[in-house]
Amino acid sequence: MSAPSLKITFLGTGTSSGVPMIACHCEVCTSTNTKDKRLRSSIMVQSATTTLVVDTTPDFRYQMLRENVDNVDAILFTHPHKDHVAGLDDIKAFNYFNKKAIDVYANELTQKALRNEFYYIFAEHKYPGVPDINLHTIDEDAFCVGDILVTPIKVWHLNMPVLGFRFANFTYITDANRIETAEANKIKGSEILVLNALRNEAHISHFTLQQALDFAADLQIPKAYFTHISHQLGLHEEVTKMLPANNALAYDGLQIFLN
Repeated sequence: MSAPSLKITFLGTGTSSGVPMIACHCEVCTSTNTKDKRLRSSIMVQSATTTLVVDTTPDFRYQMLRENVDNVDAILFTHPHKDHVAGLDDIKAFNYFNKKAIDVYANELTQKALRNEFYYIFAEHKYPGVPDINLHTIDEDAFCVGDILVTPIKVWHLNMPVLGFRFANFTYITDANRIETAEANKIKGSEILVLNALRNEAHISHFTLQQALDFAADLQIPKAYFTHISHQLGLHEEVTKMLPANNALAYDGLQIFLN
């Protein structure tokens, strides 16, 4: 069976503080260019019959409203940091209108955080109207969500394991500063790689822009996009002018179509 055509929507491309950052008056945070307005990082992956979202950010509700999303079949979590899980409560609207639970895929580390932060979802006696989920444990083995094949890729966010995901020839990785060879081999052959590129200066747990550029070049990926961007990276248009060919900053609302 051939892979389905996919549409990828960037729901957010910002770091944990978003852009603009609260109380900041730098040229990026005060920019009027819509590409400098970045919600917290997340993507939506859609086939003709399946819709999944990678991470439910604090901006999840607005992201769903902005993209006019009426149904989500599954949520995939990369890791348990608040900027990637905080919006989970808002899936209850999909439960209400679609009369079904939503499949949630996460590793054991992330599940522990979900059970702590959203304890009421997992209560024996649930309060009416709380989110309804089916929780699935994932590791590095491939699995299917509807007709979409998902290949997890384990990367490192300092000392925390984070899951990236490959969908057909598209690979999405956020919150990483190290990727071991065996996992990098899973990325090879991708036509498009999305990789976090926080800023130009070194960071303890994120790739810099140059590190992300080098990684994509080393794997000979034809097209690379960068996400999880902070205001410290600079203005979207100015950074874009300096990027090598076939490399680009992602921006909120960007859509990519895979045939």
